[in-house]
Amino acid sequence: MDGAGGRGERGRRGARPAASRGRGAARGAARSSSRGRGAGGSPGGAATLRAPRSDGPAAPRGRPARRASTDRSLPAGPAAGGGEAPPTPRSRAPAGRAPAARRRAAVPDGAVATPVAARCAPSAVGALRLREVLSRLTLGRQDVSEAAGLVNHVVSQLIQAIRSRDISFTSIERRSAGSYYEHVKISEPNEFDIMLVMPVTRLQLDECDDTGAYYYLSFKRNPKEKHLFKFLDEDGKLSAFKMLQALKEIIKQEVKNIKNVEVTVKRRKAGSPAITLQIKNPPAEITVDIILTLEVQQSWPPSTQDGLKIEQWLGRKVRGEFRNKPLYLVAKQNKREKVLRGNTWRLSFSHIEKAMMNNHGSSKTCCESDGPKCCRKSCLKLLKYLLEQLKMIHTKKLEKFCSYHVKTAFFHSCVMWPNDTDWHWGDLDHCFQNCLGYFLDCLQKSQLPHFFIPQYNLLSVEDKASSDFLSKQINNELNNGFPIFQEKY
Repeated sequence: MDGAGGRGERGRRGARPAASRGRGAARGAARSSSRGRGAGGSPGGAATLRAPRSDGPAAPRGRPARRASTDRSLPAGPAAGGGEAPPTPRSRAPAGRAPAARRRAAVPDGAVATPVAARCAPSAVGALRLREVLSRLTLGRQDVSEAAGLVNHVVSQLIQAIRSRDISFTSIERRSAGSYYEHVKISEPNEFDIMLVMPVTRLQLDECDDTGAYYYLSFKRNPKEKHLFKFLDEDGKLSAFKMLQALKEIIKQEVKNIKNVEVTVKRRKAGSPAITLQIKNPPAEITVDIILTLEVQQSWPPSTQDGLKIEQWLGRKVRGEFRNKPLYLVAKQNKREKVLRGNTWRLSFSHIEKAMMNNHGSSKTCCESDGPKCCRKSCLKLLKYLLEQLKMIHTKKLEKFCSYHVKTAFFHSCVMWPNDTDWHWGDLDHCFQNCLGYFLDCLQKSQLPHFFIPQYNLLSVEDKASSDFLSKQINNELNNGFPIFQEKY
């Protein structure tokens, strides 16, 4: 998720142009397919959890020429989906990738696209069995089914109680978000994000700092939602703190009535937008973050105007459709305020991120059952796993980093390499290095622009020491063949 739940985190679209076409024809075909696409994927998501599909490879068809690089010594290991055959040999047809000039133009402000392969010994990653790593990260279907069943049971009962006990919350609807629903959850199905969305017709948004992400909310004249007036503070601003407290009290009472499963409400962390549930599921536990979200039917604020630069990747039409979606705001405290009063809200783009992940190809059939398979999601999984493992070893020094940092870097990478042919499954090692190289550049410059709000830097200059430390750890892993991928911590 977009950080809404304090944790950061489906592929189906994008046919490659025919290998026999020239470079110009291939680009034209990709753009034509892209223009005809819809936004894809409902931002609301399904009402119940389903086991994610495998992102494993299928035999490619008409593959353009292989990149002229020396980092192709990656041994063939098990497929990411578990047990599928490795791709068949690729053809030597002319490549259909976007020209270098266009890809350079797509680089976000404040970042430099320097593939990591150009800065290190190619054998460092080439020796990895990345597909074996991915196979270890694949979620077991039975485990997913059991976890999803428990979460559905608990959340459904809670929503029924919330709607009936307070008139202010009768309109809430459930929305799924985060890595599980984007099919990029790794290792264990033990963390879920559930958004409780309240529709609001119109609000006054006033920026509370220069990030363009945090706002004070107030009602305009004669609002329909007079039942929410009890949550206004003394200045007439809608208090996130008051709304969260009311919601949490209902949940704390209702979990006592849930049968056949032990559920507890964890103590809320200061400034967190989530109400966190702990569900006992021996021998482990499942964590569910419930995020109160306002869905506002109005235009996105000016700070988002230059963000979501997906025209070359997903198409101009898709960008327009995304920007016509409702505005999401989550109850998130802005820590920059001198006096923390709990009345700030932060923009959330979880519904758009989910749609992008589930329809991630530049043309229609990428990763569909009959279409070619790309390695976009596999690269994101590897980036998340790398950060997760490093955080387990250096918990204190890397506490400021979360999966949303690598997810943002991944989205920028998709913009810089917009074509499906840039993410061919057989180029997994090369693509992973490119993503990693971009993230390293961001760390070294302490500059990672928010994908939707470019003026908002997710890497604080004040925390440059943390960025330098993470950069050092990643480079150390890179130069030694990623031993962290071979060990269990």
